[in-house]
Amino acid sequence: MKLKYLLILSISITTLTFVGCKDDNNDDPSGGGDPGTDTDFTIPTYADDYSAIASWSNRNDWNLANVHDPSVAYYDGYYYMYGTDASYGNEAQGHGHFQGKRSTDLVNWSWVGGPFYDPPSWVADSLNAIRSRMDLDAIAAGDISYGYWAPVVRKVNVGGQDILRMYYSIVIDNYIKTGAVNTSSNFDGSWTERAFIGMCESTDPAGAVWTDKGFVTCSSSDRGLDYNRSSLNDWNGYFYYNAIDPTYSVTPEGEHYLIHGSWHSGFALLQLDPTTGKPLNTLGNPWASSASELTARYGERVGTRTAGSRWQGSEAPEVIYKDGYYYLFMAYDGLDVPYNTRVVRSTNIEGPYYDITGRNFTNGAGDCYPIVTHPYKFNLSYGWVGISHCCIFQKENTDEWFYMSQGRLPVNVGGNAYSNAIMMGHVRRIVWCPASTSDPDDLWPIALPERYAAVPDYGTITQDSLVGTWEHINLAYNYGQQDGATALTLKSDGTMSGALTGSWSYDATKKQLTLGDVIVCVEREVDWEASPRRVTLVYAGTEKNLNATYWGKKSK
Repeated sequence: MKLKYLLILSISITTLTFVGCKDDNNDDPSGGGDPGTDTDFTIPTYADDYSAIASWSNRNDWNLANVHDPSVAYYDGYYYMYGTDASYGNEAQGHGHFQGKRSTDLVNWSWVGGPFYDPPSWVADSLNAIRSRMDLDAIAAGDISYGYWAPVVRKVNVGGQDILRMYYSIVIDNYIKTGAVNTSSNFDGSWTERAFIGMCESTDPAGAVWTDKGFVTCSSSDRGLDYNRSSLNDWNGYFYYNAIDPTYSVTPEGEHYLIHGSWHSGFALLQLDPTTGKPLNTLGNPWASSASELTARYGERVGTRTAGSRWQGSEAPEVIYKDGYYYLFMAYDGLDVPYNTRVVRSTNIEGPYYDITGRNFTNGAGDCYPIVTHPYKFNLSYGWVGISHCCIFQKENTDEWFYMSQGRLPVNVGGNAYSNAIMMGHVRRIVWCPASTSDPDDLWPIALPERYAAVPDYGTITQDSLVGTWEHINLAYNYGQQDGATALTLKSDGTMSGALTGSWSYDATKKQLTLGDVIVCVEREVDWEASPRRVTLVYAGTEKNLNATYWGKKSK
């Protein structure tokens, strides 16, 4: 069970004061064009600490406040985003499930309702039908403890009509043996019950009109009916697959797949019927006597962080297809602070998936790179933690790709013991970075260090505009720690000092800056930590043997 999510559900909130934002400043430091030519561009002014408007009555002012595990799809002129039922102070509880937001520009978002208010009746029916086949007593509908997590939404065409199709997770937090609600005092020597994935569809998401299509799959075990647990400290998982965190992919050949998984043994690949959105083959009972027997029915395992572990810290798969590769993004570690994002890829949706160094993620060959996001801190700010469980999507009618997840403030910001429960939606552009100077055409996706603000194209970013002082972050894997910034000076003679030494060069056509042996991609974005916020230059990139990512922004 994804126990770390329970941290969200029991938070009482106090108010804090946080550095907000002041007047807009559209200055472009790159020397690449006239910043006054685009009068429609306004730097976002919404504050990162939204505690002052966190109440449900202020939901129309939330913008990207209260975002967790987002998924985005473009439909009828809007980008629609839906996420986990989580909010600062639990303000959204009791107001429907999988509430969302929509936007036309990916910067300003308005609230929209979710697909339903009450637990779908099929969940209790499916649960108790399984329990009956396991010779267990039914759990009364009123005694079932539900959790609503991590939907994925996609636009698909069914019968010539575009629809939004959503797969959603509902977790049952009762013990298997007795059906008692999961508390330490109720512990009965068994694991907690299974999660379910359901599906619903809409042609009117603006009106929150959805048709529920019911059961798709559920958590499944390779240990038969042996659901016993030695103690609350036993993490040797009954379930092989945890039916949480679905992603939904359609191949260029028109095949539809669901990939899901959270901790436990890894990620399952389940083929779907394109018309119904349900499993192509009959699943049967969600237990088996071996992994091979189970996976033949409930999906092949396409990835695992640690092959021999029943409780390994990877979850939230997200798969996209680009230029011959399926890129599988995933979250590592606990969500409150350590959460970070990795990516692997394959030429086949069934795998095997490899990281940038050639490690085989499908076989569980260890931690994979590159790092796409990680807790970080630029100077003069508190920085961000818990940046993962992403969605990846393409801007309509462009070749621009975007990363979206929540970012959390660190613990005890401004003296607020609950500041880590502030979850701001982060939209970031993705840059496609060379794996090394010797493999310039082997491109990997990395998120930019600053959030998207729709900065206009002010012209060519020149080599001269890069000369000066930068805040450089070696975005490396440091469990539960923010990677901090140090000064890097790029000198006009092509040398650098501070965080890095040696030489640098720049290809203005490709917008690629070479820092020693690492190629990074340069873009314009907003410096969100500045007061007032302003346009600046940023970079992101990696190298296949670096086991880290370079992030930077120009400060002078």
